[in-house]
Amino acid sequence: MNYRRWPAVAAAGFSFAALVYILAVLTKAGQTIENAALRGADQANVSDSDTAWHSLGQITVYSLAAAVVAVAAIGVLRKRWDLTIAAVGVIVAGQLTVQALKRFILPRPALVEVTGDYAHNSLPSGHTTIAMTVLFAAIIVVPWKWRGVMLFFVLPWATAIGQYTLTAKWHRLSDTLAADGIALALAAIASWWLQRKGSLKPYTGPSRKGRVVLVVVWSSIAAATAALGLILWGFSLANDGLNADEWVIYLGAGTFATAGSLTAALTFLGCWRRIE
Repeated sequence: MNYRRWPAVAAAGFSFAALVYILAVLTKAGQTIENAALRGADQANVSDSDTAWHSLGQITVYSLAAAVVAVAAIGVLRKRWDLTIAAVGVIVAGQLTVQALKRFILPRPALVEVTGDYAHNSLPSGHTTIAMTVLFAAIIVVPWKWRGVMLFFVLPWATAIGQYTLTAKWHRLSDTLAADGIALALAAIASWWLQRKGSLKPYTGPSRKGRVVLVVVWSSIAAATAALGLILWGFSLANDGLNADEWVIYLGAGTFATAGSLTAALTFLGCWRRIE
């Protein structure tokens, strides 16, 4: 196996998160656009907002603990303590990292006028990190033959959480994208540790056509949402500059959030292709 794969993915994840922070938080244009997206979320359909609040509200300390127990139980049942340690470590490290960054390390300079809750730093998103690290932990610990079934249920949920944080106005787009990058990097580090221990074995059996179809569909959605976001933001910002329509900016932010989470998930899944 190629040992360089995991460090490269980890470096890319951390670098992406740092770039998002620099562009979105440390520039006046970045803060202006993201604040416009938050105001645009006020125009979201009530049912969409209620769904977002309900879904985010289900992510609690208790549900996170339950997810950790479920992930650990799979590893224990497989008698794979190495996978258990790596998977649980990804979830725990994810929260320790993002909470430290958000609360103590990353400042949010007051570059534009803003009042209320939106003045404090909220990067990276804890909720998005939970969703993505749970997904990555499941990829690590679930047996290869059941990985497709797990992805069918968990990947759409994990992807939706990032977009919901925007709809509920709990987070900005940069918060979600940075969380995607950090979660991916931590999962890659855990996988690298497993590989260096000799814990990862190649799968030599037949491919699963259903899983291939799902990956193609998810990849198409990721590409389509990224393209739609570029179109929405590109035309709006080109025509109106930083005074662009807030609803359009919000819609673009939502599509970018979906594309970001899907891209991170598919990248990690690709790295684990045909690995037991």
